[in-house]
Amino acid sequence: MKLLLKGGRVVDPATKTDAVLDVLCEDGAIVKVAHDIPPGDAKVLAVKGLVVAPGFVDMHCHLREPGQEWKETIESGARAAAAGGFTAVACMPNTVPVNDERSVTEFIRARAREKACVRVYPIGAISKGLKGEELAEIGDLVAGGAVAVSDDGRPVVSGMLFRKVLEYASMFDIPVIDHCEDLDLSDGGVVNEGIVSTVLGLKGWNHTAEEVMVFRDLTLARETGGRVHIAHASTAGSVALVRDARARGVKATIEVTPHHFALTEEACRDFDTRSKMNPPLRTEADRRALLEGIADGTIDAIATDHAPHHSDEKSVEFSRAPFGIVGLETAVSLALDRLVASGLIGLPRLVELFSAGPSRILGLPGGRLAPGAPADITVLDTARTVVVDASAFRSKARNTPFDGWSLKGGPVATIVGGVLVHDVLTSRA
Repeated sequence: MKLLLKGGRVVDPATKTDAVLDVLCEDGAIVKVAHDIPPGDAKVLAVKGLVVAPGFVDMHCHLREPGQEWKETIESGARAAAAGGFTAVACMPNTVPVNDERSVTEFIRARAREKACVRVYPIGAISKGLKGEELAEIGDLVAGGAVAVSDDGRPVVSGMLFRKVLEYASMFDIPVIDHCEDLDLSDGGVVNEGIVSTVLGLKGWNHTAEEVMVFRDLTLARETGGRVHIAHASTAGSVALVRDARARGVKATIEVTPHHFALTEEACRDFDTRSKMNPPLRTEADRRALLEGIADGTIDAIATDHAPHHSDEKSVEFSRAPFGIVGLETAVSLALDRLVASGLIGLPRLVELFSAGPSRILGLPGGRLAPGAPADITVLDTARTVVVDASAFRSKARNTPFDGWSLKGGPVATIVGGVLVHDVLTSRA
């Protein structure tokens, strides 16, 4: 099968390309990127006026399968990813059973081959049962297809265990992704500790709970030479710590989520459980620090932390509701609107954050548009008006505070292995 994308603005930071070009795909790979490629027998996709980028990768999502299929499945999560412009996702291990054994990793990969329209990369657990007591069989997980390890959703409390996983993971050149939270300091908090928590009478969650663990992780990464990745950073202090550590040669990377750079703790004032996050939404000063980190290159990736929940689970008192937000179908539009349309960053930087950055961190084959690379492509319309409609999500879940928001820019086509898996171009005219 041949597919020719004709006349789009090709933006690829990995090859330092930003020009109007054609892209020819054949048998799942890119074979040519050039001016005026003759179509021959290829199917032509007219993308004039649109942005053609290497496929976007969400390096942090929760697909819930196996074990919680009423919230999400690999199939429904993949459909949501494709609709959101993602050609690949990496799924966290807090499934039931936990992805702490090779058999679970292989089940996820097999189910993805059978049901998913995008590439699915499992992330294995750091510890058995996510209990933080004993290392999982990391070598087996990697052999089964895991691209990283994490106990996401729970911190690795033991400094000794975290040191061991950094040392062991370095043998396989995979990152250790940490959910940074000192449980003594977060102390059962449900919103950021500050004015809003006081006004609402809710238990506060101090920013130091995150920053203390970030500092510990960076210190141990420096000591061991291991690769640490800080998940869903939410505070100014976390960004500053990573910036400083990298300047000293520490192998550290960091991600932020759209909800943390687009919202603050003020979104919780009406007790809307859709705004209950882990880590919690922070202050305006924290949000601006995240934006600064995006602009100056400190932030390596934008990830969704897609966390689907059934509506009944969120329809309870704020303190009892589960943490989390769905993000696969809103992340790219939020980034285009709040980061690019605002003038904070240009399109090449946005593509780097969604494609080259996460691909580099996880060691994935994508992240570039060049001959021989996988034909995974995200097509964007930066002028398109996107009105978020949670009722139309491909995900099984609807827990988003962005329902009804009007955003500038969004994905219009998603191509995986040269196959068009999501397309709104035909209705664009």
